[in-house]
Amino acid sequence: MLQLRPNCECCDTDLPADASNALICSFECTFCQTCAAQRFGGRCPNCGGNLVARPVRPASLLQRYPASRERVLKAHDS
Repeated sequence: MLQLRPNCECCDTDLPADASNALICSFECTFCQTCAAQRFGGRCPNCGGNLVARPVRPASLLQRYPASRERVLKAHDS
């Protein structure tokens, strides 16, 4: 199950579970659309994989399967 991390790991923008601007790679690295496009050209700076739209978990399932609360923030060279 996806972690649905709560923030962009580059700029720390909040990305709640229903965020339409959250992108992930196959390792669940999470970025906002702005960082993904403008800083990384659509590629994950950690693994080099492509970044795709993160699925939205239905609100009815968030209580049983909550989004992660762990914020990940790393220094990334552009």
